[in-house]
Amino acid sequence: MADLMKGKRGLVMGVANERSIAWGIASALHAEGAELAFSYQGEAFGKRVEPLAASVGSDFLLDVDVSDDASLDRAFASLQDRWGSIDFLVHAIAFSDRSELTGRFIHTTRDNFRNSLDISCFSFIDISRRAADLMPEGGSLITLTYGGSNRVTPFYNVMGVAKAALESSVRYLANDLGPQAIRVNAISPGPMKTLAGAAIGGARKTYRHTEANAPLRHNATLEAVGGAAVFLCSDYGNCTTGDVIMVDSGYHVLGMPQTDNI
Repeated sequence: MADLMKGKRGLVMGVANERSIAWGIASALHAEGAELAFSYQGEAFGKRVEPLAASVGSDFLLDVDVSDDASLDRAFASLQDRWGSIDFLVHAIAFSDRSELTGRFIHTTRDNFRNSLDISCFSFIDISRRAADLMPEGGSLITLTYGGSNRVTPFYNVMGVAKAALESSVRYLANDLGPQAIRVNAISPGPMKTLAGAAIGGARKTYRHTEANAPLRHNATLEAVGGAAVFLCSDYGNCTTGDVIMVDSGYHVLGMPQTDNI
C-alpha cells in the first residue's frame, strides 16, 4: 500500500455488516492510512459495527438517524469536538419499504415515495451541508448509486427514482461546493450481495444476469469499489467532481445481452 490516505480523517455512514459496500470502502481507506469514524442507527446495528470499527483501529462510533435533525446535529458536533475537521465523508444510506421492491412501480405509495427520497437522496444533501462546514481545506464527499437510476431494472421501482435524484444532487452539490475545494461524486457498482441488495425482488436473478453478460463476466467486488473510493478521497482525485464512477465490470455499456445468453 502507498499510504494514499495517511493523515486524512473521515466519516463512513452505512456499514451494516462485513459484506456492506460501505465496509469495503472503509477497509480500503484504512489500508491506505485513513483514520475513520463510523455511524450506525440503533443499538442492533451498533453491535454489528463496533467490532468492525475496532478491527480498523476505530473507537469513534456515532448513533445517527439521518431523518432527524437533532441526531445529525449531535453527530457533527461530536466530529468537530474530537477532530475539528474532516477530509472525507462516505454516504452509503438508502431505504425503501421492502414490500414496494417486489411489485409494480405504479403501486408506489405516497408515504414510501417521500420516505425513500428523504432517506436515500435528501440525507446526502443535508449531510453534505454539514460536512462542508468541517472541510475548511477542502475534501471529498462520496455517495453510492446504481444503474437502475437511468435504466429500468426489475423491482428496483422507487429506488430508481431516488437514485436518479441522488445523482442529480451530486452534480448540483459539486457545483455549489467546488469553490471550497470540496469534490462530490457517486460510485455506481452493479448488483452486489449485500443486506440492502437482498431486499430487492429478483436480486439473485439480477446478480446472475449481470455476471453472465458484463464485459468482464463478473460482478463488482468490495475491493474494487473500495479502490474507487480511495481514488476519489485521495489527492489523486483532486480534479474529479460531479461524476458517477461506474464500477460494474462494464455492464453499463451494453445494449443487449451477450449473444450466448439470448
